[in-house]
Amino acid sequence: MLVSATHSATTRDVSAPLLPPGVLRVFILITGLFFLWGIPNNLNDVLIRQFMKSFAISRFQAGLVQSAFYLGYFLLALPAGMLMRRKGYKAGFVTGLLLFSTGCFLFWPAARAGQYSYFLVALFVVASGLAFLETAANPFIAQLGPTATSESRLNLAQAFNPVGAILGVLVGTRFIFSGMEPTAGEKAAMWAAGTYATYLQSETLRVVTPYLLLGALALLWAVMILFTKLPAFISAREHSAEVSGSWATLFRQRHFVLALPTQFLYIGAQVGTWSYFIQYSQEYGHVSERTAGLLLTGTLGAFGAGRFASSYLMRYVLPGRLMSLYALLNIVLLGVGIARPGWGGLVCIFATSFFMSVMFPTIFAMGLKDLGPNTNLAGSLLVMAIIGGAIVTPLMGFVAERTRSTAASYQLPLYGYVAVLLFALYMTRYTRARAAMSTFDV
Repeated sequence: MLVSATHSATTRDVSAPLLPPGVLRVFILITGLFFLWGIPNNLNDVLIRQFMKSFAISRFQAGLVQSAFYLGYFLLALPAGMLMRRKGYKAGFVTGLLLFSTGCFLFWPAARAGQYSYFLVALFVVASGLAFLETAANPFIAQLGPTATSESRLNLAQAFNPVGAILGVLVGTRFIFSGMEPTAGEKAAMWAAGTYATYLQSETLRVVTPYLLLGALALLWAVMILFTKLPAFISAREHSAEVSGSWATLFRQRHFVLALPTQFLYIGAQVGTWSYFIQYSQEYGHVSERTAGLLLTGTLGAFGAGRFASSYLMRYVLPGRLMSLYALLNIVLLGVGIARPGWGGLVCIFATSFFMSVMFPTIFAMGLKDLGPNTNLAGSLLVMAIIGGAIVTPLMGFVAERTRSTAASYQLPLYGYVAVLLFALYMTRYTRARAAMSTFDV
């Protein structure tokens, strides 16, 4: 018996199915949401540049796009969890998609009014919807099958998120950017001719069509989910959550409590790495802005490839062991990027996207283990940890300014991966202990 426990604690049971019979259609439908919310997340990067041009505003003012987005996630994740505790996952999915769709449709009146603040309100509504979707979809996928394969299942679903992110960048580049970048002299000429305001309005209107189409797609998805019956075992867990969920019990679960700061620091590392990647590329790789942008798009591809690969590898390797290895590799890679800035360091920082890919869904699934009726509340708090991206990123900017070195600012993501490594090692011991208890119980 003891040999069996030791073996199961170091390798995966490949006989455990990824999905139980009869849930493939539901899995595909909900996995589509991961793809769907990846599109607006990365359209924000396009919007920042477009709004700087169409509203003639500063970089700081344009950066409020991300502030509105993160605020929507942070403020609405907990209400989303409480709604699902009472009304179930379907209510969370449909509410999220309706908010998402409404926010997209608000781009039309915002553009007609020509007010930047109206766009920020629309983006807040979009992000509020996404907060509901992430709070619902992540724990739903984690529970849509055996606990032993929850990390692998969530990694597979999350692998479609960077696919949507890449599509968002491509759509924004193709349909929002006009290619017109008038010089100061050309702007002065338009002012003199009385056509500058018309030019700004035409640039603003370019953002409307992609968001109207995205809103229509979200509305269609809401209808499909509304008429889809969820598996009976999910409904049973929803009832259990409504009658016996408890905050006090939740915060006695040490692995969940540790997952919260780990997720906060990981999201900060991920967002910060990408936010300053173009600057690092130009400063130390001496490449053009366009080439740096293409390299950044490449990191999203590496990120997606990493999630598909991790989902497969977790069939044979414990998630905690795989994540600890990936965290260690990222610590080494960032160490090189900090100590040896240049093309070698650039390649190392590029490579971290492949290895970071496993972390969000794995930390999320690990944090939810054995929580029973408290799973929805726990999921909402883990989604709130996304605010780490809004805090670590400006801190990286502060470090870069004080040290006059973008490379030095990458120390903060490195510390984030140290936290992920420690959490992964803890969860490996947790899994080993649970496997031993299960064996001896038998």
